[in-house]
Amino acid sequence: MVHHDEYHIHKAKILTPSFYVLLFFTVLGFLLIGVRFVKGIGAVSNMSDGYPWGIWIAYDVATSTALACGGYAMAIIIYIMNRMKYHPLIRSALVTSMFGYMLAGMSVMVDIGRYWNSYSFFIPSRWQTNSVMFEVAVCIMAYNVVLMIEVLPAILERFIHSETTRFPKLKHYALIIYPRLDKVLIFIVVLGITLPTMHQSSLGSMLIIAKSKLNPIWHTEFLPLLFVINALYIGYSVVIFESFMSSISFNRPFESEIQRLSKVIPYVTAVWLFVRFADLWYRDQLGAAFAGDYNSWMFITEILLISGGTFILMWRQYRTSPRMVFISAMLLLIGGGWYRFNVYLLGFKPHGNWSYFPSLPEFFITIGLVAFEILGYMVLVKLFPIMPKLHKHEAQTAQAH
Repeated sequence: MVHHDEYHIHKAKILTPSFYVLLFFTVLGFLLIGVRFVKGIGAVSNMSDGYPWGIWIAYDVATSTALACGGYAMAIIIYIMNRMKYHPLIRSALVTSMFGYMLAGMSVMVDIGRYWNSYSFFIPSRWQTNSVMFEVAVCIMAYNVVLMIEVLPAILERFIHSETTRFPKLKHYALIIYPRLDKVLIFIVVLGITLPTMHQSSLGSMLIIAKSKLNPIWHTEFLPLLFVINALYIGYSVVIFESFMSSISFNRPFESEIQRLSKVIPYVTAVWLFVRFADLWYRDQLGAAFAGDYNSWMFITEILLISGGTFILMWRQYRTSPRMVFISAMLLLIGGGWYRFNVYLLGFKPHGNWSYFPSLPEFFITIGLVAFEILGYMVLVKLFPIMPKLHKHEAQTAQAH
């Protein structure tokens, strides 16, 4: 199942100017997290009884887990739809997913008020199995473990194929673990497809009970389905985004598999748009969606972004242009993320005169966690065989530059 000859280590300096910039924001973010744990959540957050969650949940959990669904989306198209031509893209997508879900897990720990009681999660007698939040927590934690196992072959290959003998014991253990892991990896992949499907749908289910607080434009019984489909097209879009940024940052040609992958996205977004508008029509909310008020404009913005990205990818001449494929992916990422922000924050209005806008420390904690994610990705691809190996003509192009 593992095809180590499809990947290579991107040999480049780790300590670059961008490394230090990201490290600065990472350290700043973690320092503010330290302040939160010492002085309490009120010292760094504008959250309140009316808005018990803010940007940490709306972005770091609800949106960032969708942005981290590249591995999930690619696993479906590779292992379920048997499109093995996309296999070289899977490792970089998995690494992005791993750091994205780590971000979500850390954000939840920062967000919960009585974090000292979090050990109760590991005591079965204290589980609330009827809780959607419990299901989300279980799936996210389990999926973090699954992602680490799926990335493990790349770590083992680094020691197995190392030309030096600096780590002879690690090489010995890697040679023992690698073939055994390869035999069971397909079961891990199946689990890695099941868990995100469960918790992405549950992230939508969480807002179903908030019928009196969530605007009718977004409140629907179809939230679980919409969140799963939304995670898929965001997942494919983030794979394109990551590939394009890697091409620029690491001076690599644009991967040919990405242009083929872009054909898939319009089918997924078309299903999402159909369900979205059919639901609004069935619930007699189309008028409210285009009423011209604040909530209407939030909805129109979300639809224009998603429809714009879809429209670009429907035309063959645009799919052959890396620039246009990247633009479409950005539109879909922003539009898909905007939808989740609408559901979790912008369209959410609690009873009473509550208001919320993130504090500066909230922003910097989020920026710090995102910087940590990017930093981790940059380091891993320079130490382990994560990046797709260049085709012969692509390698010649890279050398020419």
